[in-house]
Parts: sequence; C-alpha cells; structure tokens
Amino acid sequence: MRTAVVVGTGLIGTSIALALSRRGVLVYLDDADTTAARTAEALGAGSLEMPAGQVDLAVLAVPPASIGTVLARCQRDGLAHTYTDVASVKVRPHEEVRAAGGDPSRYIGGHPLAGAERSGPLAARADLFEGRPWVLTPSPLTDRSALNRGLELISLCGGVPVLMDTDAHDRAVALTSHAPHLVASMMAARLEHAEAEHIRVSGQGLRDVTRIAAGEPALWSDILTANADAVADVLDGFAKDLERLIAVLRALPGTESEARRQAAADLQELLRRGNRGHARVPHKQRSQPAEYVAIPVAVPDQPGALARLFSTVGEAGVNIEDVRIEHSLDQPSGLVELLVESTSVAGVRRVLDANGWTMREKPLLVGEA
Repeated sequence: MRTAVVVGTGLIGTSIALALSRRGVLVYLDDADTTAARTAEALGAGSLEMPAGQVDLAVLAVPPASIGTVLARCQRDGLAHTYTDVASVKVRPHEEVRAAGGDPSRYIGGHPLAGAERSGPLAARADLFEGRPWVLTPSPLTDRSALNRGLELISLCGGVPVLMDTDAHDRAVALTSHAPHLVASMMAARLEHAEAEHIRVSGQGLRDVTRIAAGEPALWSDILTANADAVADVLDGFAKDLERLIAVLRALPGTESEARRQAAADLQELLRRGNRGHARVPHKQRSQPAEYVAIPVAVPDQPGALARLFSTVGEAGVNIEDVRIEHSLDQPSGLVELLVESTSVAGVRRVLDANGWTMREKPLLVGEA
C-alpha cells in the first residue's frame, strides 16, 4: 500500500493515519470538521490536500449511520480502489452500502478493537492498534483484493486480524462492549445526585466500574441504535440475574435460618460465576507469558508528580505495563502501583530509591489479596 485516504479524523481515524504515515504510506485526510482535520494534520497524520488520482485504500472512520452514504459518495468520486470502515457494528453498514448504491465488491467491513475514554485527534496514538484484534467481515460479494487490502492495513497498523460473519460480530460486541458500556453508564448515573460525602469515600473499584461511562454520548447512541436488538438480548439475561440477586440480598437479613443459608449460597455462586467469567477475559497479548509485580509508590498531590515518577522509571529502561492509582481528594498524596515484569523489580526499586520516592516495604504480586 502506497497511498490512503482517511475520512474522519477522530481518535480511531487519526490513529490509523499516524500508523500508516509511520510506515511510509502517503496519507490524505478528509473531515467535515475542519478543526479536527487541521489538528490531525498538525500531528503528522497526513495531508489535507486532495489526492491527484485514486488512492489504494480509503478508510471510513465515520459513525455507523453514515457509512453507506459516505461510501457511495466516495465511490462515485473515484476516491479509492478499495474501501473499509472502522465502525463497531457491521450488519447495518453492510446493508446500507447496498441500499445507498455502493459497490460491495470493493468494500470490506472492519472493526479495530481499540480505543480510549478520550475522543478526538489529540487522543490519537500511532501504536493504538498494536497487538489488538481487528475484525474484518467480508461478505459473499467482497472481492479477494479487498480482503487482501484490509489484511495489509491491519498488518501496517500492528493489529491482529480476525475474520467474522457480520451477525456473529454484532452479537459478540453486544456482549463484550455495548452492553458493558450501558451497565457502566447506569451505575455511573446513580452517582449524579449522590451525596458529596458518599462520593468522597469512593475507591478504585468505582473508578474501574464506571470508567467507560465517560464515552461520548452522541457516538454511543449511534452505536447502540445500530445494534439495539443484540444489546437488548444481552441485557435481558443481565436483568434476570439482577432480579435474582435482588431477591437473594433481600433474603439475607431474614430471620429464617434455612432461607438465609440458601441466600448466602446463591450469593457466593453468583460471585464465583463472576470469577469464572473474568478469568476468560483476554489480557495484554504477548509473545511470552510474564509475571507482573505491582510496586506501590507514594506520590504527592502536585502538578507533574506522575510525569516525574514515569520519567524516573524510564531511566531504568523498564516498560510500565499498567498503572493503578488510589487517591482521595482530601489527602496530600496518593498511592500509585506500577505494574512491571518481575525481572525488572530490583532495578525499578533501586532507581526509585535513589531519586527519593517512597515505596512500600513489600511489593504485591498481581492478584495477591
């Protein structure tokens, strides 16, 4: 692939453009939001100039409801030889491509499973897709060359290709992405009018559960509308479990001992089911399995403190695999747990100690109670 057009310069579109530009592809940018497009250009994602002729690939990073009409327009203009999209639903775009008069043979549906809570080009990263699944949904009408071009795009961005049927894809993301977003939003909505003293005692668990509720409402409304039936099916099962859980909790304070014992057993079984389900969630993909250790560090509540901590660890040449932050608004410092490979612990602790950072005496193995 030598040339590409990215239509839509939000988080995903700009990240794709950055990744392709880094690999030497000549990228052109197109967006009705001129501010976003100029920002993406300033970041080095590509050029706002129009290509002189057909490019190899056009990536449509637009909302699901717009894919059919945007594709038809781009094909009428002869923008590219091949087209793909990045929408998180696939049945509706495939249907709308045909309804809008587009050529389905030169289009292959795509969905990179990567993102962030922040949106827009300023949140984009060239490495956003590295090691992440990237679904392609070829239809019976998709030309082989379009499939190959989609696979090339994924390779250039560092993703892991996964081929799926459109229906299977939408059912999968309803369970693993769309329904969880709604559950997180409903939990976060309970906080809207909560008493301030209740919010003050919130911990990392609440932040974990509600983190994805910070997503852009307009975008998520479009996604959920396009996959409404599949999401409703998932929530039907969730609602049944929730109804049963409420009955169990109501029975726990009861006076009848047998009912209390049964309720306690039912509660533990639900929690065990949660353990089993969580164990099936894939974690960061690596060529070699590794043991991580969490190094707890006290960090003062001061501007730039986290940046200084990360810079200090960087001096040891160690990659921080993940970060956990425990912090209360009324405390002068917070506890930051740096997750690093177990083989790097000694070096990290030495450099932290040499730079005056305060650590707990004993690091915690990840998963330790």
